Amino acid sequence: MPPVTNCATSPDLTIDTFTLAPYPLCIGEQVCATGTGLLSTPVIAPAALNIVGKYFGQTVYTDNHDLCALLATQGHPCPIPVTLTSITACVMVKNTAPADIPVVLTVSATNGNGNTLFCQKASGVIAKKCT
Repeated sequence: MPPVTNCATSPDLTIDTFTLAPYPLCIGEQVCATGTGLLSTPVIAPAALNIVGKYFGQTVYTDNHDLCALLATQGHPCPIPVTLTSITACVMVKNTAPADIPVVLTVSATNGNGNTLFCQKASGVIAKKCT
């Protein structure tokens, strides 16, 4: 996976490590994003997850999810306490994802209180047709 950088100022979740698995991403299959770090405030509904892929500055992929619903499927329903140090959210890579094109992928989340939870960006992320 390409290197990941923080793209948020004053996030509620300070990310130490961020991973996408499996990598490369498989179109039409699940990918899980795991962030490990320190929460400064609980994650509350209606938290939202936003995924944007860009190729030469043009948006080529977008996806949005209810973060609390995703976390609940992992056994962590909102509110998420500040004592939780790792969260995983899994989503399906949509069939509209461009194959074999290196995109700048931004994965961000907004807490239910309107604050930025986190923002992580990686350049050169690849999605493939695996099956």
